[in-house]
Amino acid sequence: MSASSITIRQASPGDAERWRELFTAYGVFYETDFDDGVLDGVWAWILDPEHPVTAFVAEADGTVVGFAHVRMQPDTFLAGPGWFLDDLFADPAHRGSGVGTALLEAVAEHAAANGGGTLRWITAADNERAQRVYDRLATRTTWVTYERETSR
Repeated sequence: MSASSITIRQASPGDAERWRELFTAYGVFYETDFDDGVLDGVWAWILDPEHPVTAFVAEADGTVVGFAHVRMQPDTFLAGPGWFLDDLFADPAHRGSGVGTALLEAVAEHAAANGGGTLRWITAADNERAQRVYDRLATRTTWVTYERETSR
């Protein structure tokens, strides 16, 4: 899968260092400081073929410049698979080059190849640049998102 000089593939063990840099930058973008436990835990999920999270990376000229994390989840409206895009991030130096679009298209192809269903995601209300991309590729919904922390 590629868009111009961008190649999309599933993440592999050799991507660990660059993924960690990009995921840390993603956290900074959303004003979140990921500690080593989170970074190590998510990376372990990515490498575990039995875990529901699948990760894709975008490469440009041999360098990983973005990633997307997606997971299958049961969809009660369809009694079948649904998909949730948890995270999508492009290195700021590569924004506007098609990285986000290529990642979203790869995720959609993955979902279609693995049972189809609806692919959903959220973004921050002030992330207008991402919303311009998303508005071209998907339907903006009217759903309001809530979250509630629970104790472990």
